[in-house]
Amino acid sequence: MLTHLQYSKASTPKNVIDQAIARGQGRSLSGATLETMKFEVMIGPNAFILDVETDNKLRALQDVGGVIRKHKGRIGATEFFFSRLGRVVFEQHDKIGLDEIMDEAIELGAEDLEADDEGNMIVWSQPSSTMQIAQGVAKKFELKILSSEIIWSPNEDTRPTVDSLEDVKSLSDFVEALSELPEVQAIYSNAAKGPSVPADEWAAFEDSLDS
Repeated sequence: MLTHLQYSKASTPKNVIDQAIARGQGRSLSGATLETMKFEVMIGPNAFILDVETDNKLRALQDVGGVIRKHKGRIGATEFFFSRLGRVVFEQHDKIGLDEIMDEAIELGAEDLEADDEGNMIVWSQPSSTMQIAQGVAKKFELKILSSEIIWSPNEDTRPTVDSLEDVKSLSDFVEALSELPEVQAIYSNAAKGPSVPADEWAAFEDSLDS
Protein backbone atom coordinates (compact mmCIF):
# COMPACT_ATOMS: atom_id res chain seq x y z
CA MET A 1 0.00 0.00 0.00
CA LEU A 2 1.21 3.54 -0.74
CA THR A 3 2.51 5.47 2.23
CA HIS A 4 2.56 8.84 0.51
CA LEU A 5 0.30 10.25 -2.18
CA GLN A 6 0.90 13.42 -4.14
CA TYR A 7 -1.98 15.40 -5.56
CA SER A 8 -2.49 18.69 -7.33
CA LYS A 9 -4.06 20.97 -4.73
CA ALA A 10 -5.38 23.19 -7.47
CA SER A 11 -7.64 20.47 -8.86
CA THR A 12 -8.39 18.24 -5.86
CA PRO A 13 -10.42 19.29 -2.79
CA LYS A 14 -8.40 19.36 0.42
CA ASN A 15 -10.68 16.89 2.22
CA VAL A 16 -10.19 14.36 -0.59
CA ILE A 17 -6.40 14.81 -0.40
CA ASP A 18 -6.39 14.42 3.37
CA GLN A 19 -8.58 11.32 3.22
CA ALA A 20 -6.41 9.67 0.56
CA ILE A 21 -3.20 10.35 2.50
CA ALA A 22 -4.77 9.00 5.69
CA ARG A 23 -5.86 5.82 3.90
CA GLY A 24 -2.36 5.37 2.57
CA GLN A 25 -1.18 5.39 6.19
CA GLY A 26 -3.80 2.82 7.26
CA ARG A 27 -6.05 5.16 9.20
CA SER A 28 -9.13 7.33 8.74
CA LEU A 29 -9.23 11.12 9.05
CA SER A 30 -10.27 10.70 12.69
CA GLY A 31 -7.13 8.66 13.33
CA ALA A 32 -8.98 5.35 13.71
CA THR A 33 -7.31 2.25 12.33
CA LEU A 34 -8.76 1.01 9.06
CA GLU A 35 -9.96 -2.58 8.80
CA THR A 36 -10.23 -4.55 5.57
CA MET A 37 -13.39 -6.25 4.38
CA LYS A 38 -14.16 -8.38 1.34
CA PHE A 39 -17.60 -8.51 -0.27
CA GLU A 40 -18.44 -11.37 -2.63
CA VAL A 41 -21.35 -10.42 -4.87
CA MET A 42 -23.39 -11.85 -7.73
CA ILE A 43 -25.18 -9.65 -10.26
CA GLY A 44 -27.06 -12.15 -12.38
CA PRO A 45 -24.44 -14.70 -13.52
CA ASN A 46 -21.60 -12.21 -13.06
CA ALA A 47 -19.29 -12.49 -10.05
CA PHE A 48 -17.73 -9.56 -8.22
CA ILE A 49 -15.24 -9.17 -5.39
CA LEU A 50 -15.03 -5.83 -3.59
CA ASP A 51 -12.06 -4.85 -1.44
CA VAL A 52 -13.12 -2.40 1.26
CA GLU A 53 -11.22 -0.46 3.94
CA THR A 54 -13.19 1.14 6.75
CA ASP A 55 -13.02 2.40 10.31
CA ASN A 56 -16.64 1.33 10.85
CA LYS A 57 -17.65 -2.12 9.62
CA LEU A 58 -21.33 -1.62 10.37
CA ARG A 59 -21.44 1.54 8.27
CA ALA A 60 -19.59 -0.21 5.44
CA LEU A 61 -22.05 -3.10 5.55
CA GLN A 62 -24.94 -0.66 5.32
CA ASP A 63 -23.45 1.50 2.57
CA VAL A 64 -22.07 -1.26 0.36
CA GLY A 65 -25.03 -3.52 1.05
CA GLY A 66 -27.40 -0.74 0.06
CA VAL A 67 -25.74 -0.36 -3.34
CA ILE A 68 -25.79 -4.12 -3.88
CA ARG A 69 -29.50 -4.36 -3.08
CA LYS A 70 -30.37 -1.32 -5.21
CA HIS A 71 -28.75 -2.96 -8.22
CA LYS A 72 -30.45 -6.31 -7.61
CA GLY A 73 -27.29 -8.05 -6.49
CA ARG A 74 -26.88 -10.63 -3.79
CA ILE A 75 -24.13 -11.61 -1.40
CA GLY A 76 -22.77 -15.06 -2.24
CA ALA A 77 -19.53 -17.00 -2.54
CA THR A 78 -17.59 -15.82 -5.60
CA GLU A 79 -13.94 -16.27 -4.63
CA PHE A 80 -13.70 -19.57 -6.51
CA PHE A 81 -14.29 -17.64 -9.76
CA PHE A 82 -10.98 -15.83 -9.22
CA SER A 83 -7.32 -16.43 -8.43
CA ARG A 84 -5.30 -14.23 -6.06
CA LEU A 85 -2.27 -13.08 -8.04
CA GLY A 86 0.53 -10.56 -7.91
CA ARG A 87 0.85 -8.20 -10.86
CA VAL A 88 3.76 -5.87 -11.56
CA VAL A 89 3.69 -3.50 -14.53
CA PHE A 90 6.97 -2.03 -15.77
CA GLU A 91 7.02 0.93 -18.13
CA GLN A 92 7.83 0.28 -21.78
CA HIS A 93 11.53 0.61 -22.59
CA ASP A 94 13.07 1.08 -26.04
CA LYS A 95 15.94 -1.34 -25.42
CA ILE A 96 14.57 -3.73 -22.80
CA GLY A 97 11.62 -6.06 -23.36
CA LEU A 98 10.15 -9.30 -22.10
CA ASP A 99 13.00 -11.40 -23.50
CA GLU A 100 15.54 -9.40 -21.53
CA ILE A 101 13.76 -9.51 -18.17
CA MET A 102 12.34 -13.04 -18.43
CA ASP A 103 15.14 -15.04 -16.79
CA GLU A 104 15.50 -12.63 -13.88
CA ALA A 105 11.75 -12.42 -13.35
CA ILE A 106 11.34 -16.21 -13.36
CA GLU A 107 14.20 -16.60 -10.90
CA LEU A 108 12.39 -14.18 -8.60
CA GLY A 109 9.12 -16.11 -8.84
CA ALA A 110 7.33 -14.95 -12.00
CA GLU A 111 4.76 -17.37 -13.43
CA ASP A 112 3.84 -15.48 -16.61
CA LEU A 113 4.90 -12.41 -18.57
CA GLU A 114 3.07 -10.37 -21.20
CA ALA A 115 3.02 -6.93 -22.79
CA ASP A 116 0.02 -4.61 -22.93
CA ASP A 117 -1.08 -2.51 -25.90
CA GLU A 118 1.36 0.27 -24.98
CA GLY A 119 4.30 -2.10 -24.72
CA ASN A 120 4.44 -2.01 -20.92
CA MET A 121 5.70 -5.27 -19.42
CA ILE A 122 3.37 -7.19 -17.09
CA VAL A 123 4.73 -9.86 -14.75
CA TRP A 124 2.36 -12.24 -12.96
CA SER A 125 3.25 -14.22 -9.84
CA GLN A 126 1.99 -15.60 -6.57
CA PRO A 127 1.29 -12.78 -4.09
CA SER A 128 4.32 -13.65 -1.94
CA SER A 129 6.71 -12.98 -4.85
CA THR A 130 5.28 -9.67 -6.01
CA MET A 131 7.47 -7.28 -4.03
CA GLN A 132 10.75 -9.04 -4.77
CA ILE A 133 9.94 -9.15 -8.49
CA ALA A 134 9.10 -5.45 -8.54
CA GLN A 135 12.22 -4.44 -6.67
CA GLY A 136 14.61 -6.93 -8.27
CA VAL A 137 13.67 -6.40 -11.92
CA ALA A 138 13.38 -2.62 -11.55
CA LYS A 139 16.81 -2.38 -9.95
CA LYS A 140 18.65 -4.70 -12.36
CA PHE A 141 17.22 -3.21 -15.55
CA GLU A 142 16.60 0.34 -14.30
CA LEU A 143 12.92 0.13 -15.18
CA LYS A 144 10.10 2.30 -13.87
CA ILE A 145 7.39 0.46 -11.93
CA LEU A 146 3.96 1.66 -13.06
CA SER A 147 2.10 -0.51 -10.55
CA SER A 148 2.69 -3.36 -8.14
CA GLU A 149 -0.36 -4.94 -6.56
CA ILE A 150 -2.19 -8.05 -5.43
CA ILE A 151 -5.40 -8.54 -7.40
CA TRP A 152 -8.27 -10.94 -7.91
CA SER A 153 -7.84 -12.23 -11.48
CA PRO A 154 -10.90 -13.92 -13.04
CA ASN A 155 -10.49 -17.57 -14.02
CA GLU A 156 -11.01 -17.69 -17.78
CA ASP A 157 -12.89 -20.99 -17.79
CA THR A 158 -15.66 -19.68 -15.53
CA ARG A 159 -16.31 -16.27 -17.10
CA PRO A 160 -19.91 -15.61 -18.24
CA THR A 161 -20.49 -13.42 -21.29
CA VAL A 162 -22.48 -10.22 -21.20
CA ASP A 163 -24.58 -10.26 -24.35
CA SER A 164 -26.59 -7.05 -24.38
CA LEU A 165 -25.92 -3.33 -24.16
CA GLU A 166 -28.58 -3.08 -21.46
CA ASP A 167 -26.72 -5.57 -19.27
CA VAL A 168 -23.42 -3.72 -19.77
CA LYS A 169 -25.03 -0.47 -18.71
CA SER A 170 -26.56 -2.13 -15.64
CA LEU A 171 -23.18 -3.50 -14.58
CA SER A 172 -21.52 -0.14 -15.29
CA ASP A 173 -24.11 1.65 -13.14
CA PHE A 174 -23.42 -0.80 -10.30
CA VAL A 175 -19.66 -0.26 -10.48
CA GLU A 176 -20.08 3.52 -10.73
CA ALA A 177 -22.26 3.55 -7.61
CA LEU A 178 -19.69 1.48 -5.71
CA SER A 179 -16.88 3.77 -6.85
CA GLU A 180 -18.61 6.71 -5.21
CA LEU A 181 -18.19 5.06 -1.80
CA PRO A 182 -14.81 6.16 -0.37
CA GLU A 183 -14.41 2.88 1.51
CA VAL A 184 -14.46 0.77 -1.67
CA GLN A 185 -10.83 0.40 -2.70
CA ALA A 186 -11.03 -2.09 -5.58
CA ILE A 187 -13.70 -3.77 -7.71
CA TYR A 188 -13.12 -7.03 -9.59
CA SER A 189 -15.47 -8.88 -11.95
CA ASN A 190 -15.36 -12.03 -14.04
CA ALA A 191 -17.79 -10.70 -16.66
CA ALA A 192 -16.64 -11.20 -20.26
CA LYS A 193 -17.67 -9.36 -23.42
CA GLY A 194 -20.27 -11.02 -25.61
CA PRO A 195 -20.07 -10.69 -29.43
CA SER A 196 -23.03 -8.31 -29.70
CA VAL A 197 -21.74 -5.76 -27.18
CA PRO A 198 -20.17 -2.60 -28.69
CA ALA A 199 -16.43 -2.45 -28.09
CA ASP A 200 -16.47 1.12 -26.76
CA GLU A 201 -19.16 0.36 -24.19
CA TRP A 202 -17.27 -2.69 -22.99
CA ALA A 203 -13.97 -0.81 -22.82
CA ALA A 204 -15.59 1.82 -20.61
CA PHE A 205 -16.88 -0.89 -18.27
CA GLU A 206 -13.50 -2.65 -18.11
CA ASP A 207 -11.73 0.63 -17.39
CA SER A 208 -13.88 1.05 -14.29
CA LEU A 209 -12.65 -2.26 -12.84
CA ASP A 210 -9.38 -3.09 -11.10
CA SER A 211 -8.76 -6.51 -12.65
